[in-house]
Amino acid sequence: MTSTWLQSPLALCRRVTRALEALQPAALLAARIYVGSAFFKSGLTKLADWETTLALFQDEYKVPLLPPHWAAVMGTGGELVLPVLLVLGLFGRFGAFGLSVVNVMAVLSLEEIAPAALQQHVFWGSLLAAVVLWGPGKWSLDAWWWPRLAGTGEAEKLKAPSVKGRVA
Repeated sequence: MTSTWLQSPLALCRRVTRALEALQPAALLAARIYVGSAFFKSGLTKLADWETTLALFQDEYKVPLLPPHWAAVMGTGGELVLPVLLVLGLFGRFGAFGLSVVNVMAVLSLEEIAPAALQQHVFWGSLLAAVVLWGPGKWSLDAWWWPRLAGTGEAEKLKAPSVKGRVA
């Protein structure tokens, strides 16, 4: 039983919480658009001058484990495809995770990175982590598509199998 002096602050807290939760889809969409547009523009820039892109991956970017040509192709491809998935919210977690890898590789591949540039990558990484952890939100194709897939029985096949005595 709640004391009467706590009822008013608790009611206010519930109203504020509901209002903030109502803003979550818009905030997730804004984050997806912001990060997606930054990476997509970067991919377009690389594609626009492919010779320079190859030279940068050969001389400037030191991507671990990949030959420069493959790093250029994979990095540019990731910057063009994954942001589209992210913005649409189609396989949104996959798009966000993939861009997180691209983001980390971008930071690791530079021997020197300006503090402001590093801060920008950290910010993008934080927004991408939110989408990976909580999904792309209600305003996404995933939110529209997965419930319809569940109606066909296909979504159940994608779930982890249940272990005896435990629900998956």
